[in-house]
Amino acid sequence: MAKRSFQATEAGIKQAKSAFDRTGWTQEGLAMEVNLRTRQPVWRFFTGRPVERHIFIELCSALGLDWQDIAEHSAIARSEPKQAYETPPEMESLVRQVRVQRQDKVQNQCGTLQLLNVSRPIKIDDLYIDVNILEEIVSQQWLGISDLQNFTSKDFDLFGLGEMSQTQTEGTRAVETYSKLRILGKPGAGKTTFLQHLAIQCNRGRFAANRIPIFITLRDFADESRAMDEFSLIHYIREEFLTSGISDSDVVEALLRSGKMLLLLDGLDECGQDSKAVVKEIRRFSENYQQNLFVVTCRTAAKSLSLNRFTDVEIAPFTQAQIAAFGQKWFEALTKITPQEGREQAGQFIEKLNLSENLPFRQLAATPLFLHLACWMFQYQHQFPSQRSEFYRQCIDILLSKWDEAKGFEREELYQGFSLPQKLKLLSQIAAITFEQGKCFFEQHSIKEYISDYLRDLPTASMILEENRSTIASQFPGGEIELEELQIESEGILKAIELQHGLLTERVRGIFSFSDLAFQEYFTARKIVANYNLQATEQPLDRLVSHITDPRWREIFLLTAAMLRSADPLVLLMKRQIDALVAQDQDVQKFLGWAHQKSLAAPPSPTAIRAFHHALAHQPQLVPLLALSSTLDQGVFLDMALDNLVRKCTMSAKRYAKGADAGNVTHARACVDALDNALILVMDTNLHRSLQQLKDQLPDLAKDRKEFQTWWKTSALSWAEQLRAAVSEHRNTQHQWNFSPEQQHLLQQYYTANQLLIDCLNTGCALTAAVRQEIEVTLLLPQKELEDREWQWS
Repeated sequence: MAKRSFQATEAGIKQAKSAFDRTGWTQEGLAMEVNLRTRQPVWRFFTGRPVERHIFIELCSALGLDWQDIAEHSAIARSEPKQAYETPPEMESLVRQVRVQRQDKVQNQCGTLQLLNVSRPIKIDDLYIDVNILEEIVSQQWLGISDLQNFTSKDFDLFGLGEMSQTQTEGTRAVETYSKLRILGKPGAGKTTFLQHLAIQCNRGRFAANRIPIFITLRDFADESRAMDEFSLIHYIREEFLTSGISDSDVVEALLRSGKMLLLLDGLDECGQDSKAVVKEIRRFSENYQQNLFVVTCRTAAKSLSLNRFTDVEIAPFTQAQIAAFGQKWFEALTKITPQEGREQAGQFIEKLNLSENLPFRQLAATPLFLHLACWMFQYQHQFPSQRSEFYRQCIDILLSKWDEAKGFEREELYQGFSLPQKLKLLSQIAAITFEQGKCFFEQHSIKEYISDYLRDLPTASMILEENRSTIASQFPGGEIELEELQIESEGILKAIELQHGLLTERVRGIFSFSDLAFQEYFTARKIVANYNLQATEQPLDRLVSHITDPRWREIFLLTAAMLRSADPLVLLMKRQIDALVAQDQDVQKFLGWAHQKSLAAPPSPTAIRAFHHALAHQPQLVPLLALSSTLDQGVFLDMALDNLVRKCTMSAKRYAKGADAGNVTHARACVDALDNALILVMDTNLHRSLQQLKDQLPDLAKDRKEFQTWWKTSALSWAEQLRAAVSEHRNTQHQWNFSPEQQHLLQQYYTANQLLIDCLNTGCALTAAVRQEIEVTLLLPQKELEDREWQWS
């Protein structure tokens, strides 16, 4: 079928030339503005010769003219769609007819998902979860770096995800609200899947039932347009209709003019060098056919590819309810087990995901891509990996390479010249520098300096420079390109990292961070491990161990221990640093010696006993957490009961002495009951006799309540002190250590650091049996005992 064409009237030519003069363009400039490779159609337009209809309309649009005022009316009449399409009843009939003809094509195109690490396509209905959107793009806000530096780790994970200051809207409602919508999102946020869902729902008449869905992968559109030397969405749609057996080109025009299409345009950020041309075409096309619904997806980092008159929204992270619903569907659809077994495994997944120790997994699972990976890893072992570093490595591997590869897409940017190890090294360097400085957020100029420093020291910088010579030369014409000029490209590299991987993200204007704190921690640990392997000295580990008392570094220790080929050097350095914390404080050393002596009298687990008495003496609130130790030895349980008895009696006596419990014997009765329980536990004859004598001093509460109240008020304090002295004499407890606030803080640091050491041992790290045994048997020992053991072992 011959292409339809328009030509300008004489009056139209004069009007067009006048508008053209006001723009200041050349004919070549106007041709570029409407994505023409040559200026010949522009010349034909201004000389009144026939020009293809869509080019004619686009030229008029670029000049700000109404094409119907410029074109010959006879040509307009000949090119209008057939009258049969213009009446509403018959247009509805046409819509129904086209929907039927297109139904199978849309279903085949959008009805399945291809997931990473899964060899077969999955029906979208089996896995799709309704998404929410945020109408406020947080990264477009203006905030200063000082506004962000006091954020906690929880605030960090929530910031920029819309959970801090705005409500979420259901995705399909946003499409119904805005006729021109651009949906932003990070890699793996579910943008493409959402468009596929819209196409399928429209195809079934459950959404926009009076429209025809058209799903276009913009990368494919850009490739074909470049090959055809013409960027035309209407031409692309006509070709798409041909595959459904619709050959009449007037049908497309009629449906578009009547606003009967749902245009779903996926992946604006993936058009590479053709991005500007694609943006211009979408802009012109949506202006010419604005009665239709338009939904465009784009990565948040490419939001600079703005579309006029489009409303920008951002896909929200999954809520806990969405995570649970996704997990339910995932295990039923992707595991080779019965539906009932799938539901049971999904329940186990959610239960373990919600455990406090799995918080890092749960935070990453707010992104559908990582949630899929978490489900995939969980199905084999029915638990999350003990080494979180492996999960992080898988996530980063997906973002750095697999995600674009799975979609058959290769980005063409300066950053492309970097090898995978170079990308990992660069990100590790940025993470380590910023984490060492205590920064979760960093200004753009700072991160550009880090990238420039990395490039300056890069051995292959000249090779990367050569590979990207044409790109850089276009920005530095007329001069020899030097490494310094490549350093200026650090901003482009930063944007490329953000766009391609989403590992670095612009949180607010000009201020960046890693997309998740876990990634900054992982890359920091990776840098420490790489430096240790490269330098073959303990210096990188020494620097890490200097942060042993800083809670912010806890995850770095755990990740580093898990990633080292041998964790022996690290845990031994940690042990020495921990012991050195309290080595010079004589009061603390005396306390540790006492705890050690108590442990020797209570086998079979001296370390557990020392830990128990350590907590009992300076942090009684920790005792419930150490209940396991009471199952190992009756003496430990007895000490706990006696300590509780003394504390209850002393507290109650003080309250009565002040008149706080006048007339109320509830606390006093609890003390009597606790003493009776202690007498049952005590096997030592002398201690039992002492406790019995103390009990005999008490008036009988059951016989004379008033007498008991009077006695308790006047004598309970001295009686409680006798009780404390008896327990201390026979059980070597109840010492009045009288630690200063500074010593209490020191003991807390010491205790927390020892807990961190144990947690490192339990990461599944590569550790020799001898080193593990040495640490376990010397945990919480005083300095003198450590020195004696070192002499024995030497």
